[in-house]
Amino acid sequence: QVQLVESGGGLVQPGGSLRLSCAASGFTFSIAAMAWYRQAPGKQREAVAFISSSGGATSTVDSVKGRFTISRDNAKNTVYLQMNSLKPEDTAVYYCKTTYPTPRGLNEHWGQGTQVTVSS
Repeated sequence: QVQLVESGGGLVQPGGSLRLSCAASGFTFSIAAMAWYRQAPGKQREAVAFISSSGGATSTVDSVKGRFTISRDNAKNTVYLQMNSLKPEDTAVYYCKTTYPTPRGLNEHWGQGTQVTVSS
């Protein structure tokens, strides 16, 4: 059974930092691409950051470039999102997503999300 469990969210002041973690189980983590998405109240879910299965390729959306860093530890089956210089507009529920190959094609799963609130 595939599970993605996010943690590390919370309330932080503008300019602060948080590190989100997503612990994965139930599939072969080392062949899975991973991504972080977020959804603010009243807005559509948007992609924030992506990392390839090996960790050799990453990308981030322009609005977080230079502030957020995605990384992974395949030995721990965990993907991270380091968020620095947080702004109120970063407030959202952050979701972890996996995409991995199977003999029948690509599978995709989502975590339950973790709330990040940036406010003074």
